[in-house]
Amino acid sequence: MRKVKDIVYRLSGILILFSALLYLFEPVVASWIMAVSVVAFTVVTVTTPYPGKSLRGRRLFNFQVIACLLMIVSAYLMFKQRNEWPLFMIIGAILLLYSTILMPKVLESEKEVK
Repeated sequence: MRKVKDIVYRLSGILILFSALLYLFEPVVASWIMAVSVVAFTVVTVTTPYPGKSLRGRRLFNFQVIACLLMIVSAYLMFKQRNEWPLFMIIGAILLLYSTILMPKVLESEKEVK
């Protein structure tokens, strides 16, 4: 099951980036790809909580959830053909990148303490 989640997570992340580029040429198709990809990405993120017990790790996981919510808002704005969607996407991407880089370090330091 973990392997399937990992494949869906990676594939949906790639499709999110693809839909952001596709929006320049086919906004309607890109909006649908973005919506499906963001939903899959969010479901995998929410169903895979932070395995550790540290407050910092849980905060980083909450950053990931907030990033997913921002991407959902971005997909909604794509459907409405509003120009603000890249702003929400970039903020979500920054939060996701920050938490993805730091979370393994926090989990490793948590294991060293035990």
